This record gives sequence, C-alpha cells and structure tokens, in this order.
Amino acid sequence: MTLYSRVRPFAFQLPAETAHDLGKRTLRAAQSTWPTRAALSAAYQYEHPALEVDLFDTTFPNPVGVAAGFDKNAEVTHALRALGFGFAEIGTVTPHPQSGNDRPRLFRLRDDEGMINRMGFNGQGMTQVRDRLEADGTPSFPLGVNIGKMNVSTEREAIEDYRRVFTRLSPFADYVVVNVSCPNTPDEFDETSPEHLRTIFETLEDEAHTDVPMLVKIGPDEPADAVLELVDIVQELGLDGIVATNTSTSRDGLESPNREEWGGLSGKPVEDRSTDVIRSITEHTDGDLPIIGVGGVDSPVSAYRKIRAGASLVQLYTGFVYQGPSTAKRINRGLVALLKRDGFDSVEDAVGADLE
Repeated sequence: MTLYSRVRPFAFQLPAETAHDLGKRTLRAAQSTWPTRAALSAAYQYEHPALEVDLFDTTFPNPVGVAAGFDKNAEVTHALRALGFGFAEIGTVTPHPQSGNDRPRLFRLRDDEGMINRMGFNGQGMTQVRDRLEADGTPSFPLGVNIGKMNVSTEREAIEDYRRVFTRLSPFADYVVVNVSCPNTPDEFDETSPEHLRTIFETLEDEAHTDVPMLVKIGPDEPADAVLELVDIVQELGLDGIVATNTSTSRDGLESPNREEWGGLSGKPVEDRSTDVIRSITEHTDGDLPIIGVGGVDSPVSAYRKIRAGASLVQLYTGFVYQGPSTAKRINRGLVALLKRDGFDSVEDAVGADLE
C-alpha cells in the first residue's frame, strides 16, 4: 500500500476543490528548495530513451503530461517535473483575474472514477502568471500555455483577449493552446465557427514574434462530421495540432451520487469517446496532424490506447487526482513494457499503430 493510498481517504473527506488547493500548496512547498525537488525526482522520475518524443520543435522526455486546469496559474510546474511528468499545460489563462463560478464547482464521481467541474475559467490572470514564470523560471520540460477569454467578453472582445494573453505568455511557452471548447463558461456565440477561429489565429499569427506552435482544444460532444469539419479548418489555417478532448456534458452510464451536477465530465467515463475522436482525426488526416490526447488517462493501458489511436502525447488530470504522485512513473514504466511487448522501439513508432 502506497502512502497516497493511505492519505487519499482523508483527502477525499474534504470538498474536492479544498483538497486540490491543499495538494497544490504541498507541491508548492516541495518545489521551493533544491533538496526537496531532488528528493521528489529520485522517488518519482522514470527515464527511458523509448519514451522521448520529438514534437513542436522540442523534445518531450516522456509522453505523459498534466492537462490544463490542474495548475492554472503556473504555481507548481517544477514540482510536476520532479514527479516525472514529461510536460505540463498551464491555464486556462485569461487577460484579467476571474473568480469563475460559485462554489461548490468541483465534484468527485468516486463510483465512476471521474469528476465534474464547472470552474468557469477562474484564475489569477496573465500578469500574475507572467510574473510567477519570470520569478520561478520555466521548468526543465516543455511547457504549454492554454489561453482563454473573459466570461463577459463579446465575440469581438474575445479576439482581443486571446491576443493579449498570447502576446504576454507565448515567450514562456513551447506551445500555445486556444481553448474554444469549455462547457463551463457562458455560451454567448459559436466559438468554433470557421469565421471566429480564422479571426483568432490570423490575429495571433500577426502578433507572433516567435514560431511558437499553436493548437486548438476541441470537445468530445460534437457529432463526428462536425469534429472533422473543425479538423479541416485547423489544417486550412496551418495550425500545429489539436488537443482532444475537453470535458463532456454527457452523463450516460454514471452511477455516482454527484452525477447530476452540471459542468464538464472528465476521467474514466470519457475515455472511450476521447479515444474515438483521436482515432477519427488520425484517419481523416492520415496521421499528419499532431494530437495531444486527453480524457480518461490513468494507466499504461489507457495511455497506450490513445497513442496507438494517433496521439503523440497524452495528458491527465482526474487520473492524477485518483492515482496520486506516482502516476507518471507508473504509466511511463508500463508504457516501456507495452512497447517492448509489441516490438516498438519508441513511443513515436507506436503512434497511430492501430490504423496501419
């Protein structure tokens, strides 16, 4: 029995957001000195050459990252690296501080190994995130920045929101993700319309002072045809990749008491749908569009399924909550065993293998 398995029952007695905040404070303290970071690294990092992924003009030490939403304000990026993750995506970051929706707004679905959140883009805003990145320094692994708009912004104002956050934070980023698929913010206009997406990315390209890769995060609930239409737009605009997928509004098959709470569903219940979306994008693009797969990743097998479906990298959040600090090490070690079993020399060799 691991230490986390002993601690988790007590943590799960706390409201989910309270426990999350407590966990982040613990990680913040753990990363504050070199000896504590070194101790975490010695306990939790697992390195193997087969795990390295070259993507977006950088090298990811392994394909297992932390999804946006866990470390919104870039408070614990160094601790996440010490815990063995291969990258992290901060955010969603908005131009100004934003309180989000009222609490409670984060709910565990213990019987389903999932969570529902309706955080509503709460965060400290781009200036404080930038100041923290300057003060703490960027971590020694690739860092993604997920950017969003203010909840009260009109369609025209949203473009300026994305531009401002992009300009302020892209110098720290190895890639930038535009989040137009969050189900927990006001739905004032169609954020995934071709015209809106085109305006966003044309604006960001005009603003770019570096060749930072730009991706878009899509949701799992759109019909298959709509997803592929969006993929066509992404390719037409020359974007660098897709994050698939965001949280879901579906409640099919859930058994936990909190299943009727409104918000975005994550974790094990969305695993299959997320992997299906990844597979369909890979088929549609002949594997030419890089994909970061997210949704229900909590084990070597679930990560490997997404990789074989076409994801070059995977992310998790809910799986980290349920499995604890050894999650990345356990998944990465298991991935090496799965790659060896199937005769692959590297993760890169296994990407899209199910479609060949």
